[in-house]
Amino acid sequence: MEKSEAKQVLERAREMWDAQEWLRSAELYEQVLAHYPDEDLSAIWWYDAALAHKFLRNWAKAHELGREAAARSPRGEQDPAFWNLGVAATIQRDWATARDAWEGFGIPMPEGEGEINGAFGPACVRLDTGGEREVVWIQRLCPTRGRVMNVPATKGRRFGEIVVHDGEPTGERRYNGQSVAVFDELLLFESSSLPTLHVTVSAPDASDIDALVTSFFAQDFGAEPASSFHTLCACCSEGRVDWDEANVPTHGGSQSVWLAAPEAEARQLLETWATGDGRGWNGLELFG
Repeated sequence: MEKSEAKQVLERAREMWDAQEWLRSAELYEQVLAHYPDEDLSAIWWYDAALAHKFLRNWAKAHELGREAAARSPRGEQDPAFWNLGVAATIQRDWATARDAWEGFGIPMPEGEGEINGAFGPACVRLDTGGEREVVWIQRLCPTRGRVMNVPATKGRRFGEIVVHDGEPTGERRYNGQSVAVFDELLLFESSSLPTLHVTVSAPDASDIDALVTSFFAQDFGAEPASSFHTLCACCSEGRVDWDEANVPTHGGSQSVWLAAPEAEARQLLETWATGDGRGWNGLELFG
């Protein structure tokens, strides 16, 4: 391919990019890169081709092209080529490449080899399943993976599952003075074995409901009373929400509670909790 022809192909690749024709754009970039892999601008072409496949959720191809982009990008300067490679390598479970990519981006990794299970702090992830959108809290295991710490009310989603999220924040939550980013989910990385149950409980005071929640979390299960959920419009969800101000305190009376636990253990915990004065429950059933 002559350079004059390559220039025309690159122009067409950028046109396809602007039109969000990701596959065609990537194919055109690859045509040029097959002949000119190491030009001054090649790192950008590799990056754009890899990013196009990320948009297409073609993780194998994003991983393949992302390695080429990162190999031509400066290390330790938060170059996005390393971030996108870290995401793709994580999804491909190529832990050696993922570790190197995060280090290349400028994020220190825990010592060791294999799967990254560090303590990277809390964040929020916007789950998206079949058009339903729900923001949940996660504990981050690496820069792009986190364990869900709420009991989702979205059917098919579970407490304790591990999700992969994107790197660009699409919202903010503040809780106890701490600012936490909201990221969009890319995919479900590892499912949870804990089923989601639904029950109606009644109790005199908010402290009784808090005691129920605490009893489940003490067993590494989950419990989410209806009063802890908040419905937001898309605009508000993608903005800043101060959880201390928005949070409706847990209240007494009768309300629904979502539970994450095997049914037998859930019944036992509910029975133990219901020995308190004025406490009761009914209608325990599998949710979804």
